[in-house]
Amino acid sequence: MNRTDRLFAIREELRGAGKGGRTADRLAEVFEVSVRTIKRDVTALAQSGFPVWARPGPGGGYVVDRSATLPPVNFTESEVAGLAAAAAASWGQPFDQDLRAVLRKVLSAMDGPARRRTARLTDRVWMNVSHNRRNTRNLRCVEQSLVEQRVLALRYSDRHGTITLRRVDPVLLAHTRGTWYLIAHCRTAGAIRWFRLDRIEVANLTTERASNIPVESVGIPPPTARPLSDL
Repeated sequence: MNRTDRLFAIREELRGAGKGGRTADRLAEVFEVSVRTIKRDVTALAQSGFPVWARPGPGGGYVVDRSATLPPVNFTESEVAGLAAAAAASWGQPFDQDLRAVLRKVLSAMDGPARRRTARLTDRVWMNVSHNRRNTRNLRCVEQSLVEQRVLALRYSDRHGTITLRRVDPVLLAHTRGTWYLIAHCRTAGAIRWFRLDRIEVANLTTERASNIPVESVGIPPPTARPLSDL
């Protein structure tokens, strides 16, 4: 999640928190950044005119004026519970932060009674959340490379443990047989390669624009996968 998206998500998180607000520590945990970064982001929101202020003392935190809330939206509690279940199941997967941001936006836009009905329902759904903490920084770099179409520099370990340095043009992400892959054109090999995300030791986003490689060049999805656009 880049800074612009994070600022928007923090704004929606604070809107949804209501009078209780959110502490900097809690926001840092939610958005997987430092407390110092959260403080800078909230300051930037305040300077842009967003009505947020710091509440001092025990249990204090950042609070937003309720007049800044969005109008109610027409989601049923079961629809939001389904979204929450998807967000829980996606923890540690590509774009998991963005899915949780969508959930926060939906909750913040619901009226009070609908939000309470949703809370009662979601309290009755327990899920095994493994909190798969594969290298979060690497995952965000991979996501951003796809969104912004920029070249990635990888330190990659193959199945034999051999380390290589690669520069790749991202094409797509694939989840099949329980494993996530970055499918990219490897400039080192001069061909399309499948890189397991859990074998990427270090990923760095470069400033170089990636080559526009069509998805069709990869072929068809494996039998156990299909594009999200087909859901």
